[in-house]
Amino acid sequence: MSIIIKSTMQSIKRTCEFFINSTHFSTIIVTVAVVGAVLFFANITPASLPDRATLATLEQESEDYLRKLEQSQARQETTPAWPEEYATISGELQSGDTLSDALRRSGIGEPVRSQIIGALSGRLDFRTLRPRDRFTAILDGNGELAEYRYEAGPLEIYRVWRNGDNELLAEQASVNLERRTKQISGEVTSSLFAAFEPLGESSRLVYSFADIFASHIDFNVEVRAGDRFALVFEKYFKNGEFVGYGRLLNARYQRADGELFEAFSYQSKTTPASYFDREGNELGASFLRSPVPMARVTSGFTYRRKHPILDVVRPHLAVDLAAPTGTPVISTADGRVAFRAMNGGNGNMVIIDHGNGYRSVYAHLSGFRRGLQVGDRVRQKDIIGYVGATGLATGPHVCYRIQENGRYVDPLGLKFKPRSVLEGAELAALHDQIDQLAAWAENLAEPKKVLRVHNITLRPEERLTLL
Repeated sequence: MSIIIKSTMQSIKRTCEFFINSTHFSTIIVTVAVVGAVLFFANITPASLPDRATLATLEQESEDYLRKLEQSQARQETTPAWPEEYATISGELQSGDTLSDALRRSGIGEPVRSQIIGALSGRLDFRTLRPRDRFTAILDGNGELAEYRYEAGPLEIYRVWRNGDNELLAEQASVNLERRTKQISGEVTSSLFAAFEPLGESSRLVYSFADIFASHIDFNVEVRAGDRFALVFEKYFKNGEFVGYGRLLNARYQRADGELFEAFSYQSKTTPASYFDREGNELGASFLRSPVPMARVTSGFTYRRKHPILDVVRPHLAVDLAAPTGTPVISTADGRVAFRAMNGGNGNMVIIDHGNGYRSVYAHLSGFRRGLQVGDRVRQKDIIGYVGATGLATGPHVCYRIQENGRYVDPLGLKFKPRSVLEGAELAALHDQIDQLAAWAENLAEPKKVLRVHNITLRPEERLTLL
């Protein structure tokens, strides 16, 4: 009997060992695990899940972590680990410096200076060097050049290095940038400048925003408390440091009375980059509303005004725009310079002939743009001079006039047609772009929100225009 029992136990043992080592056992284990997981998550109630705000925070923290990890990896890939005995010498150009001057002041000897300048010749235009351009030289233990980097601004970097044959080579290097697409919004209480200030952006952004609507809104006189604005734009960073604004993708300005102005950046193979409304009308009209986008109107168009200096009543068929001396004055439309000189009580004055019976006049300028001459072609928004108080003037301003077929008209009362209108496939492409921007904006609950972050590599043959 004991023999039979012993034989039976051995048989059961062999069967168990075979089953455990077979795929059937693995299948059962996986099945139990899956069932257990299902049962576990089935017991999680909606109340126990993180709310939408917490999920958004976790998602943003994850994105920030991954972005920092990518930047760290990129720096590790692009920054060589030099031996400890190598010396690093950094310097900066000062006003009036040649590259050789700056290298000498940094303690770099003549042979290495000659090597750097020789290698960069033909690559770097030495006539374009500017104060505060930075450079770094790496010298080996024998004082020989291992690498040299010259930064002519954040987007233009030149590199000199040695190849395997110990020859010095030079190239314009690619630049790694981070592009953040951001939205800001706010409400006007006094001025557009004051409304932008709490948002922490540069004044360049305010001017660019005002410039978009320059042919439709005069921010000198048409801003009212309760007006609202919103802007979607790009910001570029290099190694975490802000380097400039990119495209302004969408701008909105809604007056307190409900009137809405919208602008969408659009370009294609056949349409140069510009701003359009939802109907495809280009916002850049034939004339801008003002030659000084952010100025204060001190005197309007009237047939009876007491002259502040002559103390007589006479017509003032112009608009006076006060701004600090030296503020740039721009041409309000394309045209040709018909007059540029001192003109008695008008002081320094420029007259531009725009054709079709229109002329614009800019008086009391402190000076003219360097090189501007009678007969020169100017484009809309080209600088033609600077605010001043020459002639009969009580303070710095520009006296702006427009002639229509020889008759002076109120510059602020003129209506002009859009420069172009999108149709067909171009209009459909604009609407597709508007739908995408609208989807982004609807997902934003905060007035200062980063919509997305892209890491890009700017190659030497590519051009990036920053504000």
